[in-house]
Order: sequence, then C-alpha cells, then structure tokens
Amino acid sequence: MTQGNWWQRVGAWRALVQWGFFLWVVYIGVRFGMFVRHFESHGATPLVSRPPGVEGFLPIGALVSLKHWLASGTINIVHPAALVIFLTIVGMSLLAKKSFCSWLCPVGTLSEALWKLGRRLLGRNYRPWPWLDVALRGAKYLLLFFFVKIILLDMPALALAAFLDTPYWAVSDVKMLHFFTRMSTTTVVVLALLTALSFLYANFWCRYLCPYGALLGLASLLSPFKIRRDPEGCTGCQSCSRACPAGMPVHAKETIRSPECGGCLTCVASCPERNILRMGLPLWRRPLPVWVFPGAVVALFAVGVGAGMASGHWQSSMGYAEYRMLIPMAFMFGH
Repeated sequence: MTQGNWWQRVGAWRALVQWGFFLWVVYIGVRFGMFVRHFESHGATPLVSRPPGVEGFLPIGALVSLKHWLASGTINIVHPAALVIFLTIVGMSLLAKKSFCSWLCPVGTLSEALWKLGRRLLGRNYRPWPWLDVALRGAKYLLLFFFVKIILLDMPALALAAFLDTPYWAVSDVKMLHFFTRMSTTTVVVLALLTALSFLYANFWCRYLCPYGALLGLASLLSPFKIRRDPEGCTGCQSCSRACPAGMPVHAKETIRSPECGGCLTCVASCPERNILRMGLPLWRRPLPVWVFPGAVVALFAVGVGAGMASGHWQSSMGYAEYRMLIPMAFMFGH
C-alpha cells in the first residue's frame, strides 16, 4: 500500500472521518442536553435550539415511522429527522457498503477504539471458535427479524398512527438521553459487560448483537463498491485476512460480497503490494484514489440529510409550549 503524505493513507482518512463525526455527535448530544435541561429546570437555564440530528438515536421509532409513511403516504411530523437519517443510512449501504458502521457510527468508533486498546495492552484480541462465531453472528439477524416482524409485518396502520401520536413518542428522544444520563444499575452492568467484551473481542456489539448493522449488511449486498483482489499479483501473504476486523478470508476471494464487510479498508491498508487489493467498482479496473470512498461516504450522508432539510422533513413540529409540558413529565411515560 502506498505510503507518503497523510492524504494517501487509508488510516488517516478513517481517523479524520470517524473522530470528526464522533465529535459532531457529542456536540449534538451536549446541545440536546442543554435544550432538555432548560425545560427540566423550568426555564432557569438558557434555552438553546434543539438539534434534530439527535433523532438518529431512534432507529426503532424510525422503523415505525417508515411503515406509517408507506401505509399513509405522510411522514410523521413529530420526529421527521429520525426517518430521514434512517433512510439516508440505508441508502448509504445500498450504494457504498456498510460504510455507516465502519466510518460514521459513534458506537462503532468507540468499539474499534476498545478492541485496539485491548490488543495494545494484551498483545492480542480473542476470537470465538469458528462454529460459535457463526452462531453468535446469527443473533443480530434474529433481532432484526424480530423488529421487522412486529413493526413492518404485524403492526396495523391504526396502531402505528396511535403510537406516533403518543406522548411517549413525542419525548422518546428525551428518554434516550435519560438512558445515558440516568442509568439504572442494570444498564450500568450491561454496558460494563459489553465494554469488557469489546475490549477482548473485535467489534463485539457490532459483529454479534446490532440489528441495525444486520439490516445495513443485507442492504450492502447490492452495493457496487466492493473489496476486489487481483489474484495474479497477490503473493498470498494473508496480511489482509489477518487485519480484517470481521475475520473474513480476504486473501482467498477475488471479490468480497459478505454482509459482514463494513468497507473499512483495513485489509487494503494492510496489503504490502501496490494496487493488488482495492475498494473498487464493477468494470473499473484502475484503483481509485484513497480519498474517493470516504469522500463518497460523507457526501452520501450529507446529501441524504440535506434532502430532508430541503424538503421540510427535518425540524420537529413540537413547539415550546408542548416541550414545556411534556419534558418534565418524560420519566412518567413508558412505565
């Protein structure tokens, strides 16, 4: 892999995109916390505008909103950004692999930082036995099937409309904030366990338990972008397979079509040969510049969100009076 200036290195682009997006998400979270605090303090703290991007943390609600949109032809106006972000991320997977997971997802960024720290401190990461790895990977697809069944298949249109009209849905973003800021003992124990497992096993949550990642992986099967290997120039050193966080036998495939491939380009960066392994398009034999794929990832996300903004499906219809009434009562809903 060509070294040299930072813009010629895959790792530099990933760090820039991953941590840049992570900081943006943290900014959104802090700003939303300040927004909520204004109403919880009954106006004692300054009011800041609510960042609609926080609705990206409502994927299950977005799935309900998606079926409601398909059934009624209208987009829910309480949390429209949830659906916009959901459709944008799915669209990214259709066009550019499971790139949201490996380039933008804040959970994925933290998970990767944990297993890399674990490898540095312990000298290695662990992998389950192959048969157990396959069984565990099936868990996220079962979870995806569960949500798809109860929401997209079983939930009638009237129930969808009723749910989207409840105070619970109106303050679901606030309740998600409280999940992180007012953790129960059970939540702390579960998060601590997942953190420990992510420290030992590469991308434990993403690989085995994330239903969102399962959906994006299936969508990514249609992506024209794929990791492609030139078998004639390959030396068979297997550096790519050893480096792959998903544990795929990259060295043995000419094209990686697995839904487990996140398009992280770690295998490409690890290849000691020039232009033998690449993220490429069909019928395009020449290697693309290193910045093209991350540029496409960021551009696709920006276009999707921008389309939501331009079409008027971004800002919530909730007003100050509704927030003033509902946010102090958020703890009452859903119990």
